[in-house]
Parts: sequence; C-alpha cells; structure tokens
Amino acid sequence: MITGSALRSSARSAAGRTFAALSGPNYRLWFGGQSISLVGTWMQSVAQSWLVYELTGSAAVLGTVVAMQTLPTLLLGPYAGVWVDRVDKRRLMVGLQSVMGLQALALAVLTLTGTVALWHVYVLAAVLGLNKAFENPARQAFVQELVGRDDLRNAVTLNSVLTNAARAVGPAVAGLVIVAGGTGVCFAVNAASFVAVVTSLLRLDVSALTPTEPAPRAPGQLREGLAYVRGNPDLLVPLVMMALIGCLAYEFPVVLPVVASETFGGNASTYGYLTGAMGVGAVIGGLVVAGRGRTGLPSLVRTALVFGVVLGLAAAAPSLWVALVAMAMVGMASVAFMAGGNSTMQLASEPHMRGRVMALWSVAFLGSTPIGGPVAGWVSEHLGGRGGLALGAVACLAAALIGLPAARRAARAERDGRSADPAAGGDAEEVARGPLR
Repeated sequence: MITGSALRSSARSAAGRTFAALSGPNYRLWFGGQSISLVGTWMQSVAQSWLVYELTGSAAVLGTVVAMQTLPTLLLGPYAGVWVDRVDKRRLMVGLQSVMGLQALALAVLTLTGTVALWHVYVLAAVLGLNKAFENPARQAFVQELVGRDDLRNAVTLNSVLTNAARAVGPAVAGLVIVAGGTGVCFAVNAASFVAVVTSLLRLDVSALTPTEPAPRAPGQLREGLAYVRGNPDLLVPLVMMALIGCLAYEFPVVLPVVASETFGGNASTYGYLTGAMGVGAVIGGLVVAGRGRTGLPSLVRTALVFGVVLGLAAAAPSLWVALVAMAMVGMASVAFMAGGNSTMQLASEPHMRGRVMALWSVAFLGSTPIGGPVAGWVSEHLGGRGGLALGAVACLAAALIGLPAARRAARAERDGRSADPAAGGDAEEVARGPLR
C-alpha cells in the first residue's frame, strides 16, 4: 500500500528533477533576469509584426522584415561560433544584451514620436539580427558554464519553459497594450526589460562558474567545426531536421498575424491570444520534458512527427476557440522539439567545439528564416494563414522522415547496448547522447 508520505516524497523527487538546475544560485539569478527580459522580447516581437502589418498590410513584407532580422545569422553564424569559442562568454553577453536594449529604445522613440517608417524597421531589424548572430551561440554555450554538464539538459529545457512562459504572457499583454497605447509602448517596455538581464549577468558569482578553456586562435577552425558536425550523425541529423523545420514551421511571426486578421477577422488582441495559447502549451510541454524528457534521435523524430500533426490540426481549425486549443498543442510540440534538439547537440559536443556547434544550430533555426520567412509570407498571402500553417506541418513530417533511418540505427544500438550490459539497462542516457568525439 502506498502511503501519503510516500506520495509526498515521490512528488518532491519529481519536482526536484524538474527544477534541478535552479538549485544553483548563479542559474537562479540568470533565470530571474531572463524571465523579465523575455516578456519584453515577446512584446516587441508581436508589436513589430503588427506595426509592419499596419504599415503595409502585406504578409510578404512581413516575411521580408523577419528575413532581415535573421539574415545575419545565416551569413555570420558559423564565424560567430568560432569567435564565441575564443572569448569570455559572460562579458560578451553583457555587451550584446546592452546593444539589444538600445535597439528596442530606438524603435520605441521612432514609433512614439510618429516618425517610424518601414525602412527604419528594416534597419533596426538588421541591427538586432547582427547582434543575435553572436548572442544565440554565446547564450546557449554559456548555460553549461552556469550549471555544469550534469544539469545541462534540465537547464536547457527550463530555458525553453521560460521562453514560452514569456510567450504566453508577453503577446497577450502586448495585444492589450497595442490596443490601448500603440506599438511604441511595447518597444519601450522591452528596452527597460534589458536592465534586468544585464544586472543579473553583472551580479553572477564568477568563481562558481565552470568556464570552458577558450579555443586558441588557429587557421581552419571554421572548417574544423563543419567537419566535426559532418562526421557525427548525432549532430548532423538534428541539424538537418532543424534546418527544414526552422525554415518553414517556426514562421509564426509571419503566419499568425494573417491567421488572426484574415482567417478569424480579429485584431492585435487576437494575434496575442494565438501566440499566448502557444506559449501556455509550450510551458506545459517544457515542464514535462524537464522532468521526464530524453535526448537522442529516436525521441527527436517522434517529436517532429507530433509537431507536424498538431500543426495540421491548427491549419484545419474551424473556429478561433479550436485554433487556440490547437496552438497550445503546437506550443507543446515545438518546445519539446527545440529542447530535445538543443540538448542532444550540446551533450554530443566536446566543450572546445560547443560554440561552433551551437552556432550552426542557430544558423539552422534562425538562419533559415531569410528563406522560409518570405516563402511562408508568400504562401500566407496567396493561400491564407491556413496555408502557412499547413506548409509548416509538411516540413515537420518531411523532417521526421529524414531522421527516421538514423533514429532506427540509434534505437538499435541502444537495445544492443542494453543486451550486452544488463546492468546499464536502467540508464540509457549515455547511449542517447551519442559518441562524444
């Protein structure tokens, strides 16, 4: 018979696994700063998309703006990874986060004074994109310095939970703020929010970090990183899957304004609700992954398959309420795929290669948007928002098919490993991580 105390102990143990990374003071401080900043970031994302749609009424132009914001990652991402491997990541993050705050402030001033034009948005989107080309690999590689290897997967998943909790709150707040005070207020709030994350970085206990040894300057480091990924299926296959899904399925800032405005006849609040529903689902999915999630190709392929199915359901939703439920399921699948792929890549990478590997992951996710953004915009403009969502569903299903052969080989190797060593059968994590060459 299971007693009440046993149930409470089991619940505490599960909670401990789910929030393991938060036991470290440095990660808690960073997590707190990010929790404030990311709400502002999502407010700006919604406000920028709505501002462009108000200025032009064109989903294709909206896709072009998103492409401008992500083109630097495509062009500079691999080189940024080489540079990130050479420098102090905390100091780099302080500088990059400060620049992002100034970018938001400039957009706020232009909008609030009524002088904003489309070319301003293009330029500032490119500035933000240039910054993000370096910030994304630096931030992802910095996580392991905060928590160490043992809690890395949990920290990566909690970061995804945090991002999507902000996605649940930020867009909903942004929709109300846009209706009440305009898009400029959202940009101003985001600018102020960067104070929190910069302060958290400056207050970290540097002695408690576990920094990786900076990679020495040497010729051919970019080629070395590309060859390293190409020779490791545990890195190459997730990267190819993310390139396809990131290109066509994660184009929500392009597709959802059209779904809100044209498919359901709504306004900025409707757009905020759709994005917020996705965020709520992502928080739930992220917490499940944090407590039980596994890395590895078999799990990633299954997640991509589910992602495609729920995107198809969202595309076919007959009403706004059904669409909100479907977008919550999309959020659950999207965070599971992102966290699973991210942690698989990090755990399969050697420390001195991690910056370059994660830069390539950023290129696959964000750098593919200069292609996918305009494509999703064109499809949404000519076939409607449902067509844009259906395009993402097809991309997810295709990615699952691409990853299936490697996933089967990985699952077979895991079963063979368990058969060869029955004592290891209860812990397949190292098998799922793949070779750490």
